[in-house]
Amino acid sequence: MTAQLAVTALRTAVARRGPTGVVVVHSDRGSQFRARSFQAVLTAAGLEGSMGRIASAGDNAAMESWNALLNRRRWATRNELHDAIVFWIERTYNRRRRQRALGKLTPVEFELAFTAQNAALAAWSPLTRSQPTLQQSPG
Repeated sequence: MTAQLAVTALRTAVARRGPTGVVVVHSDRGSQFRARSFQAVLTAAGLEGSMGRIASAGDNAAMESWNALLNRRRWATRNELHDAIVFWIERTYNRRRRQRALGKLTPVEFELAFTAQNAALAAWSPLTRSQPTLQQSPG
């Protein structure tokens, strides 16, 4: 993967999701993620970069699943491959893979809990004299 491909993917994600607040972008230590161009996009978008440890088995588990997807068959078109990649990320990784760093929640569960918590805090007003009730994530 080239740095330009990583930069394009990051820009696309920022444009689609419009992240607010503290957003951490986790990657491995590949040169494309350490590239100045990728780091500049992270900074410009107000995102915080995070890299896995060297030889981290936890990081590698997801990538092994990813590689299995790519090696499973040949793709007739780039669009077909693109659709398979998006499906894997959105369906397999973000909705099924529980992560210890997220309190054993999936990325989607964590995002929903985090968003609900922020919405409750934003809705709280000192004039109402009541504080929002927040659910604590299991952990």
